[in-house]
Amino acid sequence: MAAHRSGPLKQQNKAHKGGRHRGRGSAQRDGKGRLAPKTLSKKVRKDLSRVDQRHRASQLRKQKKEAVLAEKRQLGSKDGPPHQVLVVPLHNRISLPEAFRLLQDRDTGTVHLNEWGSTHSFMLLCPRLKHRWFFTSARPGDLHTVLDMAKVADTILFLLDPLEGWDSTGDYCLSCLFAQGLPTYTLAVQGISSLLLKKQIDARKKLSKAVEKRFPEDKLLLLDTQQEAGMLLRQLANQKQRHLAFRDRRAHLFAHAADFVPSEESDLVGTLKISGYVRGQALNVNSVLHIVGHGDFQMKQIDAPVDPFPLNPRVIRSSKDSGTAMEICAADAVADMEEDLKVLMKADPDRQESLQTEVIPDPMEGEQTWPTEEELSEAHDLVKQSSKVVKKVPKGTSSYQAEWILDEDGESGGEGDEYDDIEHEDFMEEESQDEGSEEEEEEECETMTIGESVRDDLYDEKVDEEAEEKMLEKYKQQRLEEMFPDEVDTPRDVAARIRFQKYRGLKSFRTSPWDPKENLPRDYARIFQFQNFINTRRRIFKEIEEKEVEGAEVGWYVTLHVSEVPVSVVEHFKRGTPLIVFSLLPHEQKMSVLNMVVSRHPGNTEPVKAKEELIFHCGFRRFRASPLFSQHTAADKHKFQRFLTADTALVVTVYAPITFPPASVLLFKQNSNGMHSLIATGHLLSVDPDRMVIKRVVLSGHPFKIFTKTAVVRYMFFNRGTHGHMKCSFDGKLKSQDTVLMNLYKRVFPKWTYDPYVPEPVPWVKSEISSTVPEVDME
Repeated sequence: MAAHRSGPLKQQNKAHKGGRHRGRGSAQRDGKGRLAPKTLSKKVRKDLSRVDQRHRASQLRKQKKEAVLAEKRQLGSKDGPPHQVLVVPLHNRISLPEAFRLLQDRDTGTVHLNEWGSTHSFMLLCPRLKHRWFFTSARPGDLHTVLDMAKVADTILFLLDPLEGWDSTGDYCLSCLFAQGLPTYTLAVQGISSLLLKKQIDARKKLSKAVEKRFPEDKLLLLDTQQEAGMLLRQLANQKQRHLAFRDRRAHLFAHAADFVPSEESDLVGTLKISGYVRGQALNVNSVLHIVGHGDFQMKQIDAPVDPFPLNPRVIRSSKDSGTAMEICAADAVADMEEDLKVLMKADPDRQESLQTEVIPDPMEGEQTWPTEEELSEAHDLVKQSSKVVKKVPKGTSSYQAEWILDEDGESGGEGDEYDDIEHEDFMEEESQDEGSEEEEEEECETMTIGESVRDDLYDEKVDEEAEEKMLEKYKQQRLEEMFPDEVDTPRDVAARIRFQKYRGLKSFRTSPWDPKENLPRDYARIFQFQNFINTRRRIFKEIEEKEVEGAEVGWYVTLHVSEVPVSVVEHFKRGTPLIVFSLLPHEQKMSVLNMVVSRHPGNTEPVKAKEELIFHCGFRRFRASPLFSQHTAADKHKFQRFLTADTALVVTVYAPITFPPASVLLFKQNSNGMHSLIATGHLLSVDPDRMVIKRVVLSGHPFKIFTKTAVVRYMFFNRGTHGHMKCSFDGKLKSQDTVLMNLYKRVFPKWTYDPYVPEPVPWVKSEISSTVPEVDME
């Protein structure tokens, strides 16, 4: 009898594990304190009891409250920098000297006056309140001064008119300040006491409603008497401070004094000594310094003179009369600076940041040897083999006709093969008829042309007619772009294969691959690029928070010795222009490609074309450049926009120095009269040269002969041999009323027109005549 043998589908049970079994205690001993990954990833909050959670939340609230109180106590105290207040009158009826007279109360504290050209300022020391203020002023029409001083001001004091609040110039100034980022601000009304008692209540109600649009839930303070000025000072001292990220992470300084020492080689360049209080972060002498409006420079050394405005000045008692005392004024303190001058830090050449902004390209870096004859012959044979395709064609078919026969189906045959000389003659006849009709249309257009324009009696004679014609042409181009986006006409004087030789076709704009390192311009050899910009930014910000910087601490009064500075910087300072400096973070002096997200400002409707020169306020920098406009999408390719549109946010791409976001962005355009008009606002997106801006060109044609999925298209190209007629195959049926479009793409790059020197604008005054968009006849 044969024994039973199990088949291949018999169940295989797991074998029994022999040996010693471990319990829970032995497993914990062998683990030696190691925890499972799930235990490690649990939040600590979940392990705490409800009482502990409440206790921890109260501790965090207490820490935040203590941090806010410590910030309030340090600002304006004897150990911190003075509380800098920028006074901005928002109406032309406001008296700035009267406001300063009320704030300069001798009973409140000691006042030190200072005048630099047109900018008035004074220091107010109040030992009773244990606070010191530094008041400066700026007119809203002087746009650069207002924006620059708002970058370093702790508080902005807006002075409002009791009847209107602000005028058109003040409204424009507010738009720019809101776009840049407002620090702490306070609203004060001047002149309401001059009204009748019955009208004061109505005026305050109307003003509160008008102010709600710009400043919701903000209180209005009065500034007409000394008592109201004292209440305003207490409000300024006790206010919670608002932070601007781009200045809190960088050391900055507002110049209280400046001295120029010319170099031995030339009187036009020398060492600039800038004195002021350090704010934001500690200042290191080895970092690069940016003077707003003038460029980047290096420091030689940092001195620590005596503070000229101490909160508790030294007092000298008289030996004859113990009741009399004399305070050391600021002038005496300045005179004693040379005696008490102390060199705080000198620059180390080995650790000092370089001023190199561009990479010096090596012309031999991309060189390659010329291929040999054998390599050329092999490549030629390979191209021949790959280009040969075997097809079944009818007898008598030429090689040109064989190219149009499809492999999968034979729908291109039949009636499509009857494209003979008779049809060619028909094409010639219709072409000549079209040419004749075009000549007739041209003649009709010539009869409709208008000669010299007749001026209207109300038309201003000072208007530049040439500029008006250019603006009208821009409006026409913008309207055409809105109606027919990216469509262009094929030129007749240049072959299309030459005109569009840099373009390519894409099966899908979203998914088709495109190498970002392909066919880069020469300017890309001059810029710097991060391997990972986000990680570099995160690392630098973490070092700012954790590492202690060696140098001048926040609140110290220092003198910076800045080398190789042109004499024009101190000349601007003597004329009244504020002198403001920022220390740069690592790599921020180097050039790269900046991408900024902007939206069109509703107050400006003029067409702005790509690659026009614009004025940028990016963070603490101010420069001129010619940007590109592109769509703001999450894809790897972004379509180029020919105009700055008003309905959607766009990305602006320029060559500019590296700036780590966050940073606000303002775009201005200089008019023919020298004034700067705000055209767009936004923020800095990234520093990324690999962001691809793709320009699309659409060529249009009309079907002439349709054969199901194949058609003869004309008016897309112009060729003497075939009159521009070409056979096209489609993946669907074509109708006679359809328009045939061909999309071509190429990558575009911005122009290298970066200029850090921006001319001072003409004071901004709102025109009484409203600027309207002209009606453009597209026919």
